[in-house]
Amino acid sequence: MFHYIDGGSDDEWTLRRNRQGFADYWLLPEVLRDVAEIDLSTELVGQRIALPFFLAPTGMSRLFHHGKELAVARAAEKFGTFYSLSTLGTTSLEEVAATIATPKMFQIYILKDRELTREFVQRCKAAGYEALCLTTDMAMAGNRERDLRTGMIMPPRFGLGSLWSFIAHPYWSLNFLAHPDFRLANVAHRVDALGGGAMGLIDYVNSQFDRSVTWRDVEWLRGEWDGPLVVKGVLSPADAERACAVGANALMISNHGGRQLDGAPAPVDLVRPIRDRVGDAAQLIVDSGVRRGTDIVKAIALGADACSIGKAYLYGLAAGGQQGVEHVLGLLRTELVRAMTLLGCASINDIGEKHVAELGEIA
Repeated sequence: MFHYIDGGSDDEWTLRRNRQGFADYWLLPEVLRDVAEIDLSTELVGQRIALPFFLAPTGMSRLFHHGKELAVARAAEKFGTFYSLSTLGTTSLEEVAATIATPKMFQIYILKDRELTREFVQRCKAAGYEALCLTTDMAMAGNRERDLRTGMIMPPRFGLGSLWSFIAHPYWSLNFLAHPDFRLANVAHRVDALGGGAMGLIDYVNSQFDRSVTWRDVEWLRGEWDGPLVVKGVLSPADAERACAVGANALMISNHGGRQLDGAPAPVDLVRPIRDRVGDAAQLIVDSGVRRGTDIVKAIALGADACSIGKAYLYGLAAGGQQGVEHVLGLLRTELVRAMTLLGCASINDIGEKHVAELGEIA
């Protein structure tokens, strides 16, 4: 479980770069500013949220804790920010919608079964989701060698290699036995994904995703969905411009947490060039590598509107369920308040390009 959360693809070069990229920027504070009150709220795809970061879609949360996606969604509601549910979630989109009242985003794929994709759109409309997030970088699964070494399968099973780890974590293991529901809740009625027993995660991903998807299919999805559309996986100014041309309201600059193409750039390094290309045509979200409040400040100063976190909250979920996720969100919120106070910015709108510089830019 740990390596599935923690790992990346191939040599994990991109995974490491996602963190190192933030270290290549200075923060430039302004002193003697009135920062007695700090306002972290911002607007994202038409929704006012209490934080400039939100919870990214991550698949199969039941792998990590029996509270599943609902534990994460409740934590997001408590902190007043977006919760994003994955197509490959182990909780249905309707159950999430019935559980929380704060803004919800559904992460969608254009699958081989286009009717299933269309069905997701209609279900999201009926359930009151505020936005769709189309993931574009999963034509096939990345080469996640840690998962191959550890024998990661869905649903998990006890094996000789992992037996001691299960014994050393009795609380998790007992709940694993007491709550054995590992169904992919949003597709179970149409795709017998796991009905035949355990299968490799990479095998499942590669069996479901369509390598023929193009920008024409994004146009088709835009025609099916009349609400805000976020395109996730954009890593070049040219693709960012194409996404805006087909109707994207926001772009999630993401390399899938370093889990797909190894050697891809860190999202934080692409904020400036993408903002320069698209201007105000779309909001920009930095996804991948965000671990600190200062990371969020740097991303916004470079031109992003918000950040999203995935791995960060999954560590909390695996360690302590909803309470663990809340702990992570609380740490980030506290760090963000501190960073903005020391930077001399009382609100998110105060953060700008003058507050950030590349290491070599300062004489």
